[in-house]
Parts: sequence; structure tokens; C-alpha cells
Amino acid sequence: MKEIKAKTILQKVRANPFMWFAQDYNMNLYKGCVHGCIYCDSRSDCYKIEEFDEIKIKENALFILENELAKKKRKGIVGMGAMSDPYNPLEQSLELTRKALSLFKKYEFGVSIATKSNLIERDIDLLTEINKNQSVIVQITITTASDELSKIIEPHVCFSSKRFETLEKLAYANIFAGILMMPILPFINDTEENVRQLVLLAHLHQAKFIYPMFGVTLRQNQREYFYERLDELFPEKKKMYQTQFHDQYVCLSPSANHLKKVFKEECKKYNILYKMKDINEAFIKKPKIEQLTLDI
Repeated sequence: MKEIKAKTILQKVRANPFMWFAQDYNMNLYKGCVHGCIYCDSRSDCYKIEEFDEIKIKENALFILENELAKKKRKGIVGMGAMSDPYNPLEQSLELTRKALSLFKKYEFGVSIATKSNLIERDIDLLTEINKNQSVIVQITITTASDELSKIIEPHVCFSSKRFETLEKLAYANIFAGILMMPILPFINDTEENVRQLVLLAHLHQAKFIYPMFGVTLRQNQREYFYERLDELFPEKKKMYQTQFHDQYVCLSPSANHLKKVFKEECKKYNILYKMKDINEAFIKKPKIEQLTLDI
């Protein structure tokens, strides 16, 4: 396990009602990932993460984090999971994420967590405590309703079915939780059947929202890795991507418009939120206003 130096942990985010799950700050306690997802954007050259498949921890991360939280005059929601899953296998023993949650509780910050791991179930107790006074939201990435396909495109993380079970456990704990339905990979999981089944399973497991992307982003280094995996796992698919998208960054499914229509219809049927503004308005706790009573 390698340690890397860090001068800061929290990064300020410019917040507005349409911003990514209303995050005021963003942080990553880990660098790199071992999930092995074939499509991971964090492999892109622009992020400059060397030895991406090896997890590294930030030296003195919790000490730095506590100092930064204590000095913040403005409370807010801290996002976790943008670049590295906060519930990677090392977290089982190191508990950096769990200890960070304890600091959020201590200094009265909310939290927004994105993960593919059911290890988050371990921390439902802390999330519940934070949720009493601060805003909490959990986004579980689920791209396919098929366990067989999820094991191919996300090989070192729990099956989709396990992630749906995690969603239900979060819901029973009154944690506002839902699905990141992204990426939907052209020519692989971009089917009407997959979209309908995902929304149905989301409903059956008490998801409050689903936030989708009907395509995938591909940048330098990430594209090369993705194409290598396609050659290995889905022969002929690389040629389809090269013909359809060339060197495009955003690669939308040829069926994107139809899938969006189906998706919205299914979400409305089950009363599941899917617009960022609506999701943010639903989970953010409003300040309590105390009413004055006058003796007359």
C-alpha cells in the first residue's frame, strides 16, 4: 500500500440547484481503483493518475480533513466517490471513509456518496446519525440489470443484484438513496429491456431516484483501455465504436432518444425522480424555522 502526499483534502465546488447532487465540497481519500470497470473515465490522461489499478492513500488525510472542516465557516455537503470509490477493498480494514463520516457528524457537514460497493452497508449507522440534522444522499452505480453482464463490465465489484439489496437497506434506514445509471454502453447494455428492468428493480428496491447517461465518455488512455477490453470480451464491438464514434468524447447510444423516452415513462409510472434539480430539492434538508409564541 502506497501513501501519497496531500496538502489539502476538500475542494470547493460552485453550487447551484442543478449541480451534481448539490455538493458544496468534493474529496477523495483514496487514489486509484481496483474495481476493473472496463469503461472508467478516471483512467483518462487528464487526471494524471499513475498506476491506476493500485489504490493509494493520502498521507495524513484524516488529520488534514479535520483541520479543514474545523476552519470552514460555511457548512455544506461533501461529495465522495468522484474519482475513486470510497468503499474499495482497503476500506474494509483502514476505515478512512468511516472515520471521515465521523468527522462530518462532529462538524455538522452533510454527505453525498457515490459507490458500487455494498460495503457502505457497514456505515448505515453513521449515515443515519448524520441524516438526523444534515443532508445525506447515496448514489449506487448500477448499469445493467443482469448479474452476468455486470460481472463482465465491472469484474471486481459485487453483482448488480447485491447493489439493489444495498439500496433497499439504505431506504429502510431512511437514507435518500438511488441509482447512477451510467454509463449505458452503446451496443452492449443500451437495450430497452435493460432500461425497463433497471427502473422496475429500482422501484422494487425503494430507490428514490435514477440519474442516467445514455452513452459513455471516452478520452485518451481511457479509450485505449476500453478498446482492449472490448477486443477481449466483446469481439467486433471495437470496430463498431470506431466506425460510429471515431475519436468523439461523448459517445451516445444510437438508441439514446428512444431509451430516454422509455426511461422517463417508466420513472413517471413508479414516481422515481430523474432530474438533478428535482433530486436535489428532494433530499436537501431545509433550515428549521422556529416560530415565536406570544402570550396575549
